[in-house]
Amino acid sequence: MALSPAGVRFTAREGASTVPAAVPIPGMFTVYNTLAALSIARLSGISLADAAKALGQSRSVPGRMEPVPVPGRGYHVFIDFAHTPDAMENALKTARSLTSGRLIAVFGCGGARSRLRRFGMGSVCARLADFCIITEDNSRGEPVEHILADIRAGLRLGNPATPFAEIPDRRQAIYYALDHAQPGDIIAILGKGHETTIERGGIKEPFVEREIVEEYWGR
Repeated sequence: MALSPAGVRFTAREGASTVPAAVPIPGMFTVYNTLAALSIARLSGISLADAAKALGQSRSVPGRMEPVPVPGRGYHVFIDFAHTPDAMENALKTARSLTSGRLIAVFGCGGARSRLRRFGMGSVCARLADFCIITEDNSRGEPVEHILADIRAGLRLGNPATPFAEIPDRRQAIYYALDHAQPGDIIAILGKGHETTIERGGIKEPFVEREIVEEYWGR
């Protein structure tokens, strides 16, 4: 079995028959999902070889460990909707398994939501990432500085030695990560995933993180 930022490769076996399986979605969870899909296909009468071939044409779900190409840079960028401590832990562990360098996490927490979530996400990031960049999420009507203060408290709880940067503007936080990533690193942009807007002070504005990463190279 091989796991990489480009996806997973493994051999599927049914009795004495084996077929190579390759799915362009990274992470160990993809192996589990692929095996489940192959099992359902076999129960439906589809051959193992045909099912594996079809799964090779699958694509990542927007905002779920979604890779964003950064050609020629030597590092990788993933966007994920993780916005709870448990989801963040799963996303960061997946990203960690794929990197030969540092794991850089960019995230914030929503306003008018549980403060415990902020402490928890900060703690998880400090434990699992090499560098944390804390920023806004959908702040709604709550001051961003209040949210960031709670996240900072979580960072100290998780691992006070983990370096971090605090950049309230999310676009600038993403740019900062892209500016400072090195070959072998993975940047995990967490919290908004598939969302296409960001809410500030009760007003929603267009905000598509894949496009922001792509636009960065055209500045």
